[in-house]
Amino acid sequence: MTLQTQTHPKTAGTPVRSAPRPQGPSRRMRTVRRLTRRIPVWIIVAIILVVVLYPQVWMILGSFKTQSEFLSNPALALPQTWQFDNYVTALTTGNVGRSYLNSILVTIPAVVLIVMIGVAAGYALEVMVWKQRKGVLLYILAGIMVPGQMILVPLFIVYFQIGITNTLWPLIITYTVMGLPLTTFLMATYFRSVPREIFEAATVDGCGPLRSFFIIGLPMMRNAILTIGLVQFFSVWNDLLIALTFTTRPELATIQVGLLSLSDQYGSTQYGPLFAAVSINIVVLLAVFLALNKKIMAGMAAGSVKG
Repeated sequence: MTLQTQTHPKTAGTPVRSAPRPQGPSRRMRTVRRLTRRIPVWIIVAIILVVVLYPQVWMILGSFKTQSEFLSNPALALPQTWQFDNYVTALTTGNVGRSYLNSILVTIPAVVLIVMIGVAAGYALEVMVWKQRKGVLLYILAGIMVPGQMILVPLFIVYFQIGITNTLWPLIITYTVMGLPLTTFLMATYFRSVPREIFEAATVDGCGPLRSFFIIGLPMMRNAILTIGLVQFFSVWNDLLIALTFTTRPELATIQVGLLSLSDQYGSTQYGPLFAAVSINIVVLLAVFLALNKKIMAGMAAGSVKG
């Protein structure tokens, strides 16, 4: 309650009390209301976590079980004896180690080529001014609409005729060509978000197009390059169809094709070694994603707003 002194002709100098102000809800009530509004969000997040984590936990627990335990015990039951031999079997019988090496030898060169060519093409199509650049961009984007399944057989025939089917080059070339249209389009979008005045000022200062690309374009696109590179890395690493089509020998199998070797000649699947191999694959990819999560989010937001 506050006292306000008002001057009145008849009661000069007499303090007059103001009317009591209506009080709003207390702090405790506001806190309860805020928590009540958040409860549906927490429930949705909890459901999403259960949906995402349940298969992961089931797979990791299954990688330590015997065949009989996997088939007879509940899905989330702990193993009676932790079978670390499943990982040994996956690395030896399943040849997962060699398959990992093949995936690395295929994925890294393909991703490097995709990023290098895609970034340069995006810069040329969006920053540099030349005739028919919009038509060329549309022509490149048409590659996104071509289903990859349509070109696998013709590509296999071409690779066989030039004699590179018994190497990893068909995979590297195919992944590079199929990843370029989307990468070029995304990099052109990222370069569009950069104010053109920056490149114009560099041109006034004497920078040519090539120098502006390396000094200005590449440093400003670091997060975008990392994001696109990781997207293409996961796409190439997790591919099965292309790798299965162009893999002509078991020693050339990538990790996704190598997982198929954990089934015997009668089609019986050994779930313990199979889940061990899948666990190794997913844990490595998850570690890479978590380590670079902030960079991925920064790169995804970089091209969303006009600069």
